[in-house]
Amino acid sequence: MNDLESYFRNNDKRLIHKWAHYFEVYDQHFSRYRNREIVILEIGVSQGGSLQMWKSYFGDKAKIYGIDVDPRCKELEEDNIKIFIGSQENPTFLQEIKAQIPPIDILIDDGGHTMNQQIISFEELYDHIKADGIYLCEDVMTSYWVTYGGGHKRSGTFLEYSKNLIDQLHAYHSQQRSLKVSEFTNSANSIHFYDGVVVIEKSKRVTPPHHEKTGKDSFDSPTAGKRPFLSRLKSHLRYKGLLHLNKLLQKLRIKGFIWR
Repeated sequence: MNDLESYFRNNDKRLIHKWAHYFEVYDQHFSRYRNREIVILEIGVSQGGSLQMWKSYFGDKAKIYGIDVDPRCKELEEDNIKIFIGSQENPTFLQEIKAQIPPIDILIDDGGHTMNQQIISFEELYDHIKADGIYLCEDVMTSYWVTYGGGHKRSGTFLEYSKNLIDQLHAYHSQQRSLKVSEFTNSANSIHFYDGVVVIEKSKRVTPPHHEKTGKDSFDSPTAGKRPFLSRLKSHLRYKGLLHLNKLLQKLRIKGFIWR
Protein backbone atom coordinates (compact mmCIF):
# COMPACT_ATOMS: atom_id res chain seq x y z
CA MET A 1 0.00 0.00 0.00
CA ASN A 2 1.51 3.34 -1.04
CA ASP A 3 1.38 6.54 1.02
CA LEU A 4 -1.62 7.96 -0.85
CA GLU A 5 -3.74 4.88 -0.26
CA SER A 6 -2.57 4.75 3.35
CA TYR A 7 -3.69 8.35 3.83
CA PHE A 8 -7.05 7.52 2.25
CA ARG A 9 -7.62 4.42 4.39
CA ASN A 10 -6.80 6.31 7.57
CA ASN A 11 -8.51 9.56 6.62
CA ASP A 12 -10.47 11.22 9.41
CA LYS A 13 -10.47 14.70 7.87
CA ARG A 14 -12.54 15.98 4.95
CA LEU A 15 -14.35 13.50 2.73
CA ILE A 16 -12.42 11.87 -0.14
CA HIS A 17 -14.22 9.87 -2.82
CA LYS A 18 -11.96 7.90 -5.19
CA TRP A 19 -11.99 4.61 -7.11
CA ALA A 20 -9.76 2.22 -5.17
CA HIS A 21 -7.40 1.40 -8.04
CA TYR A 22 -6.53 5.08 -8.69
CA PHE A 23 -3.97 5.30 -5.88
CA GLU A 24 -1.49 3.08 -7.69
CA VAL A 25 -1.82 5.24 -10.80
CA TYR A 26 -1.32 8.44 -8.81
CA ASP A 27 1.76 7.16 -7.03
CA GLN A 28 3.31 5.81 -10.23
CA HIS A 29 3.17 9.20 -11.95
CA PHE A 30 3.34 11.61 -9.02
CA SER A 31 5.98 10.16 -6.69
CA ARG A 32 8.88 11.98 -8.37
CA TYR A 33 7.30 15.33 -7.46
CA ARG A 34 7.22 14.81 -3.71
CA ASN A 35 8.87 17.40 -1.47
CA ARG A 36 9.49 19.72 -4.42
CA GLU A 37 8.33 23.28 -5.08
CA ILE A 38 5.52 22.40 -7.46
CA VAL A 39 2.15 23.74 -8.57
CA ILE A 40 -0.90 21.47 -8.54
CA LEU A 41 -4.34 22.24 -9.90
CA GLU A 42 -7.28 19.95 -9.18
CA ILE A 43 -10.58 20.53 -10.95
CA GLY A 44 -13.38 19.37 -8.68
CA VAL A 45 -13.01 20.26 -5.00
CA SER A 46 -16.19 18.60 -3.69
CA GLN A 47 -15.71 18.24 0.10
CA GLY A 48 -12.04 19.27 -0.03
CA GLY A 49 -10.56 15.98 1.15
CA SER A 50 -8.41 15.27 -1.90
CA LEU A 51 -6.78 18.72 -1.68
CA GLN A 52 -5.72 17.87 1.86
CA MET A 53 -4.47 14.50 0.65
CA TRP A 54 -2.28 16.14 -2.02
CA LYS A 55 -0.95 18.57 0.57
CA SER A 56 0.06 15.71 2.86
CA TYR A 57 1.56 13.65 0.01
CA PHE A 58 3.55 16.36 -1.78
CA GLY A 59 4.68 18.31 1.28
CA ASP A 60 4.72 21.93 2.40
CA LYS A 61 6.59 23.17 -0.69
CA ALA A 62 3.63 22.40 -2.98
CA LYS A 63 1.22 25.17 -3.99
CA ILE A 64 -2.21 23.62 -4.46
CA TYR A 65 -5.12 25.17 -6.33
CA GLY A 66 -8.66 23.92 -6.75
CA ILE A 67 -11.58 24.73 -9.06
CA ASP A 68 -15.25 24.10 -8.30
CA VAL A 69 -18.65 25.51 -9.26
CA ASP A 70 -19.93 25.33 -5.68
CA PRO A 71 -19.27 28.69 -3.96
CA ARG A 72 -19.18 26.94 -0.56
CA CYS A 73 -15.85 25.38 -1.54
CA LYS A 74 -14.17 28.75 -1.03
CA GLU A 75 -14.53 28.09 2.70
CA LEU A 76 -12.20 25.08 2.38
CA GLU A 77 -9.09 27.14 1.69
CA GLU A 78 -6.15 26.75 4.06
CA ASP A 79 -2.38 27.25 4.04
CA ASN A 80 -1.01 26.44 0.56
CA ILE A 81 -4.50 25.70 -0.77
CA LYS A 82 -6.36 28.32 -2.83
CA ILE A 83 -9.74 27.67 -4.46
CA PHE A 84 -11.35 29.37 -7.48
CA ILE A 85 -15.09 29.30 -8.03
CA GLY A 86 -16.28 28.87 -11.60
CA SER A 87 -17.09 26.36 -14.34
CA GLN A 88 -14.45 24.23 -16.04
CA GLU A 89 -16.71 24.39 -19.09
CA ASN A 90 -16.20 28.15 -19.38
CA PRO A 91 -13.10 28.96 -21.51
CA THR A 92 -13.03 32.58 -20.33
CA PHE A 93 -12.95 31.50 -16.68
CA LEU A 94 -10.14 29.03 -17.38
CA GLN A 95 -8.13 31.70 -19.18
CA GLU A 96 -8.53 33.93 -16.12
CA ILE A 97 -7.20 31.09 -13.96
CA LYS A 98 -4.12 30.78 -16.17
CA ALA A 99 -3.45 34.48 -15.70
CA GLN A 100 -3.55 34.10 -11.91
CA ILE A 101 -1.52 30.97 -11.24
CA PRO A 102 2.01 29.90 -12.22
CA PRO A 103 2.61 27.18 -14.83
CA ILE A 104 1.31 23.86 -13.54
CA ASP A 105 3.32 20.75 -12.74
CA ILE A 106 0.35 18.44 -12.20
CA LEU A 107 -3.25 18.97 -13.31
CA ILE A 108 -5.94 16.57 -12.09
CA ASP A 109 -9.35 16.79 -13.74
CA ASP A 110 -11.83 15.32 -11.26
CA GLY A 111 -14.59 17.77 -12.11
CA GLY A 112 -18.02 17.22 -13.59
CA HIS A 113 -16.91 14.39 -15.94
CA THR A 114 -19.11 15.42 -18.88
CA MET A 115 -17.61 15.34 -22.36
CA ASN A 116 -17.57 19.11 -22.88
CA GLN A 117 -16.10 19.73 -19.45
CA GLN A 118 -13.23 17.31 -19.98
CA ILE A 119 -12.45 18.40 -23.53
CA ILE A 120 -12.71 22.16 -22.92
CA SER A 121 -10.55 21.89 -19.79
CA PHE A 122 -7.87 20.02 -21.71
CA GLU A 123 -7.90 22.40 -24.67
CA GLU A 124 -7.70 25.48 -22.45
CA LEU A 125 -5.26 24.27 -19.79
CA TYR A 126 -2.87 21.83 -21.48
CA ASP A 127 -0.63 24.64 -22.68
CA HIS A 128 -0.32 25.92 -19.08
CA ILE A 129 1.26 22.64 -17.98
CA LYS A 130 5.03 22.85 -17.65
CA ALA A 131 7.17 21.25 -20.36
CA ASP A 132 7.82 18.24 -18.09
CA GLY A 133 4.45 18.24 -16.34
CA ILE A 134 1.47 15.90 -16.16
CA TYR A 135 -2.16 16.19 -17.25
CA LEU A 136 -4.34 13.56 -15.59
CA CYS A 137 -8.05 13.19 -16.35
CA GLU A 138 -9.92 10.73 -14.18
CA ASP A 139 -13.33 9.07 -14.27
CA VAL A 140 -13.18 8.87 -18.06
CA MET A 141 -15.47 5.85 -17.88
CA THR A 142 -18.20 8.47 -18.28
CA SER A 143 -17.29 8.32 -21.97
CA TYR A 144 -19.40 5.13 -21.93
CA TRP A 145 -22.25 6.57 -19.83
CA VAL A 146 -25.13 7.96 -21.89
CA THR A 147 -26.24 10.30 -19.10
CA TYR A 148 -22.86 12.08 -19.32
CA GLY A 149 -22.91 12.38 -23.11
CA GLY A 150 -21.00 9.14 -23.61
CA GLY A 151 -21.54 5.85 -25.39
CA HIS A 152 -19.37 3.16 -26.99
CA LYS A 153 -17.62 4.65 -30.04
CA ARG A 154 -19.84 7.72 -29.71
CA SER A 155 -18.43 10.76 -31.47
CA GLY A 156 -17.44 13.60 -29.16
CA THR A 157 -16.58 11.61 -26.05
CA PHE A 158 -13.37 12.38 -24.18
CA LEU A 159 -11.98 8.92 -24.84
CA GLU A 160 -12.61 9.18 -28.59
CA TYR A 161 -10.96 12.61 -28.39
CA SER A 162 -8.01 11.04 -26.52
CA LYS A 163 -7.62 8.32 -29.13
CA ASN A 164 -6.96 11.06 -31.68
CA LEU A 165 -4.15 12.29 -29.45
CA ILE A 166 -2.44 8.94 -30.05
CA ASP A 167 -2.32 9.83 -33.73
CA GLN A 168 -0.89 13.26 -32.94
CA LEU A 169 1.79 11.68 -30.76
CA HIS A 170 2.96 9.69 -33.81
CA ALA A 171 2.51 12.46 -36.40
CA TYR A 172 6.20 12.55 -37.34
CA HIS A 173 5.79 9.08 -38.80
CA SER A 174 2.69 9.83 -40.88
CA GLN A 175 2.87 9.50 -44.66
CA GLN A 176 -0.46 11.28 -45.17
CA ARG A 177 -1.05 15.03 -45.22
CA SER A 178 -4.15 14.51 -43.08
CA LEU A 179 -1.94 13.93 -40.02
CA LYS A 180 0.47 16.77 -39.44
CA VAL A 181 2.92 17.51 -36.64
CA SER A 182 1.20 19.69 -34.03
CA GLU A 183 2.12 21.45 -30.81
CA PHE A 184 0.88 18.36 -29.00
CA THR A 185 3.26 16.20 -31.08
CA ASN A 186 6.17 18.33 -29.96
CA SER A 187 5.16 18.56 -26.31
CA ALA A 188 3.85 15.10 -25.34
CA ASN A 189 6.17 12.30 -24.31
CA SER A 190 3.58 9.60 -23.59
CA ILE A 191 -0.11 8.85 -23.10
CA HIS A 192 -1.15 6.26 -20.52
CA PHE A 193 -4.61 4.68 -20.47
CA TYR A 194 -5.87 3.03 -17.30
CA ASP A 195 -9.32 1.89 -16.26
CA GLY A 196 -11.01 5.26 -15.78
CA VAL A 197 -7.86 7.41 -16.11
CA VAL A 198 -5.89 9.04 -18.93
CA VAL A 199 -2.43 10.41 -18.10
CA ILE A 200 -0.40 12.58 -20.47
CA GLU A 201 3.23 13.13 -19.55
CA LYS A 202 4.85 16.07 -21.28
CA SER A 203 8.42 16.38 -22.54
CA LYS A 204 9.53 18.98 -25.07
CA ARG A 205 10.86 17.48 -28.29
CA VAL A 206 13.91 19.42 -29.45
CA THR A 207 14.40 17.31 -32.58
CA PRO A 208 12.15 14.87 -34.49
CA PRO A 209 12.45 11.22 -33.46
CA HIS A 210 15.26 9.31 -35.16
CA HIS A 211 16.71 5.82 -35.04
CA GLU A 212 20.34 4.73 -34.84
CA LYS A 213 22.41 1.59 -35.09
CA THR A 214 25.36 0.34 -33.11
CA GLY A 215 27.31 -2.92 -33.19
CA LYS A 216 28.09 -5.30 -36.03
CA ASP A 217 25.83 -7.22 -38.41
CA SER A 218 25.16 -10.81 -37.42
CA PHE A 219 24.23 -11.75 -40.99
CA ASP A 220 25.27 -10.58 -44.44
CA SER A 221 22.97 -7.78 -45.53
CA PRO A 222 23.94 -6.26 -48.86
CA THR A 223 23.10 -2.56 -49.14
CA ALA A 224 20.73 -1.23 -51.76
CA GLY A 225 23.59 0.59 -53.43
CA LYS A 226 25.28 -2.73 -54.32
CA ARG A 227 22.19 -4.23 -55.96
CA PRO A 228 21.85 -4.12 -59.76
CA PHE A 229 20.07 -1.06 -61.16
CA LEU A 230 17.09 -3.03 -62.54
CA SER A 231 16.60 -4.77 -59.22
CA ARG A 232 16.58 -1.44 -57.38
CA LEU A 233 14.20 0.07 -59.94
CA LYS A 234 11.83 -2.86 -59.66
CA SER A 235 11.85 -2.58 -55.87
CA HIS A 236 11.19 1.16 -56.04
CA LEU A 237 8.27 0.79 -58.45
CA ARG A 238 6.79 -1.96 -56.31
CA TYR A 239 7.02 0.26 -53.25
CA LYS A 240 5.39 3.23 -55.01
CA GLY A 241 2.65 0.99 -56.39
CA LEU A 242 1.85 -0.40 -52.96
CA LEU A 243 1.85 3.12 -51.52
CA HIS A 244 -0.75 4.40 -53.98
CA LEU A 245 -2.83 1.23 -53.70
CA ASN A 246 -2.89 1.44 -49.92
CA LYS A 247 -3.95 5.09 -50.08
CA LEU A 248 -6.93 4.06 -52.21
CA LEU A 249 -7.79 1.15 -49.92
CA GLN A 250 -7.52 3.48 -46.92
CA LYS A 251 -10.17 5.79 -48.38
CA LEU A 252 -12.39 2.79 -48.98
CA ARG A 253 -11.73 1.58 -45.41
CA ILE A 254 -10.34 -1.71 -46.73
CA LYS A 255 -7.38 -3.47 -45.14
CA GLY A 256 -4.19 -2.70 -47.05
CA PHE A 257 -1.14 -4.67 -48.19
CA ILE A 258 2.21 -4.58 -46.43
CA TRP A 259 5.71 -4.20 -47.82
CA ARG A 260 7.86 -7.32 -47.64
